[in-house]
Amino acid sequence: MTFYELLLFVHIFSAILGMGPGFVMTNIATRATNMTELKHAYSIRSRLHTFVMVGGTLLLITGLWMGFIHPYLFTTGWFVVSLILYLIALAFGPFVLSPRSKPIKVLLKTHKGEDIPEEYDALAKKLFLYERIENGLFVIIIALMIWKPF
Repeated sequence: MTFYELLLFVHIFSAILGMGPGFVMTNIATRATNMTELKHAYSIRSRLHTFVMVGGTLLLITGLWMGFIHPYLFTTGWFVVSLILYLIALAFGPFVLSPRSKPIKVLLKTHKGEDIPEEYDALAKKLFLYERIENGLFVIIIALMIWKPF
């Protein structure tokens, strides 16, 4: 196995371990029927986020490293578009998702009782919309990596 093949192996496993949990995070929180379940759902989401962060970081590092080993990759459309979309998706975290998740975290800490407040629904709807958009970007990136159409 060459070093490049090892990087490709790590890259693929990083995609599975990093992106896989990201695709189910929204679904986990949408199934809660009371505050106990909702708090537990967000606890699970928080733990899954660790996999997303580690896998996502490894994806970027290994992808760039493979590009530096084979610089021609930076001249292929599928690689460049994938990289740009990935950087956009990474920027979603601090600039789009985090500001929309902070009010939900405050609500989970301060709300008394078992009923899920109506305020949560509006906040979650906005957050989950952007999570779905980000997942859509990841689906496009995965398709580009598999098909290499241009």
